[in-house]
Amino acid sequence: MQEPTFLILAALAEQPLHGYGVIQSVAELSGGDVKLRAGTLYGALDRLSEQGLIEVDREEAVDGRLRRYYRLTDSGAGALAGEVDRLRRNAAAAERQLSRRSGGGIVPGLSFGIAGGAA
Repeated sequence: MQEPTFLILAALAEQPLHGYGVIQSVAELSGGDVKLRAGTLYGALDRLSEQGLIEVDREEAVDGRLRRYYRLTDSGAGALAGEVDRLRRNAAAAERQLSRRSGGGIVPGLSFGIAGGAA
């Protein structure tokens, strides 16, 4: 799963959001590292909807424009949970490899927080 897809699904995990809300949430979740553009977002939302991972929750008119809210489906929640598990396993494997480096120890300042916490 690509990082933007992962972050979009994560953004929708808590509550339905409209497009701009998804953009803001993805930026916040990524610590500002991922900044989605509207064209990229709406293409991804269409694709995720076709895959059954998200669906339209509701629509409302705001200042004469239609605002569409999206929500995570059960299938989307399952896909997100699977990806969280995969990332956690990969981070643990990388952490083990780093601890085996000649010279020993983990690279200073590198922490994955994998001990039972959220990824």
